[in-house]
Amino acid sequence: MRLTMMSDYALRVLLYAAAHPERLVTIDETQQIYEMSRGHLMKIVGVLASSGILRSQRGRAGGFTLGKSPHEIRLGDVLRLTEPDFEMVECFSPTSSCAMTPFCRLPSIVTEALNAFMDVMDRHTLADLIIRPQDFGVIAAARSERPLP
Repeated sequence: MRLTMMSDYALRVLLYAAAHPERLVTIDETQQIYEMSRGHLMKIVGVLASSGILRSQRGRAGGFTLGKSPHEIRLGDVLRLTEPDFEMVECFSPTSSCAMTPFCRLPSIVTEALNAFMDVMDRHTLADLIIRPQDFGVIAAARSERPLP
């Protein structure tokens, strides 16, 4: 199983916002820290803000911050927002052409595994992942010391 880039980036955005609860975080600084596409970041912040996980403010002095306590943001909820589907095998699709679908036991096993994964993600919150603000400074410093390709 592989999570989409949107889920990965959403968790990173939340980690950065959680590390800076005292202020609004900007798209520009988040982009700089993670070296992400501005367009992806704007989309992700929009999705998280529309769900209430983030609170955003537009304008020159705008930015975003957590809309809930880190203890209230379940990782499973973030994944449900950012993953387009959990069709892990073809037979999960309504348009499946697999001849084995009526007889196959794989879908029930995969469903059980996915449910177990989501149960674990639901037991954990953003609070379990929080990184100290100074650690982001270490990340930025390490990037600036990298040799150019």
